[in-house]
Amino acid sequence: MSKQKWVVKIGSALLTNDGKGLDINAISAWVEQISQLKANDIEIILVSSGAIAEGIKRLGWNSRPENIHQLQAAAAVGQMGLVQTYESLFSTHGIHTAQVLLTHGNLADSEQSDNISATLKALLDLDTVPIVNENDTVATEEIKFGDNDTLAALVANLVGATQLVILTDQGGVYDADPRTNATAKLIERIHVEDEKLTKVASRSGGSLGSGGMYTKVLAAQTAAKSNTNTVIASGKENNILTRLGAGEHVGTLIHC
Repeated sequence: MSKQKWVVKIGSALLTNDGKGLDINAISAWVEQISQLKANDIEIILVSSGAIAEGIKRLGWNSRPENIHQLQAAAAVGQMGLVQTYESLFSTHGIHTAQVLLTHGNLADSEQSDNISATLKALLDLDTVPIVNENDTVATEEIKFGDNDTLAALVANLVGATQLVILTDQGGVYDADPRTNATAKLIERIHVEDEKLTKVASRSGGSLGSGGMYTKVLAAQTAAKSNTNTVIASGKENNILTRLGAGEHVGTLIHC
């Protein structure tokens, strides 16, 4: 039986300690879970944020700058700490890591996209964990407007992933914004073409559309192009990745 292939996206809020740089304890827990998944024949590509927050800490800045080039500089400095942290923590489990920095432009170019796909597959064959991030030094739109949700979905397309896992600070996709509506209910399972999901994904679809789920639902719709299911779940749940790996239903499953 062929191995499962997951793309796992972890956002800055789950990797950093209230803007004080990388949360080593949290990252150590992610690494532990990923090593367990790999031991159970699940290949992992990790799409990781956190470079800018780490760079701001390393540079001794008290606040996040607004200047785009200072943000790019912070990302470049912080990327060193991010990769160093992953490499040292994964090495305790006998696992090699690889840094892969991409832009949407790379993925839009067919020749570059084919090369990236082949490289990622080669890295998985070598039993490494590729650590993917936006190449913030040359890509400004991602810093200004987005996060790595779309990038993770495009990577899932590239490698034909079994599943995309997007970890966030919310429990999943709700039928209303749970931060402002106490009666909001978690959508546990929904088809990617369900009109309710389309409404959530609309910027005009109520408060939830601007509540952080917009890009995540769009990412799920993008991932579905390669027949990849998406799970959106809370990264604050204990052992979330290993529980998903064991078949437990957590968060929202957006299926094809």
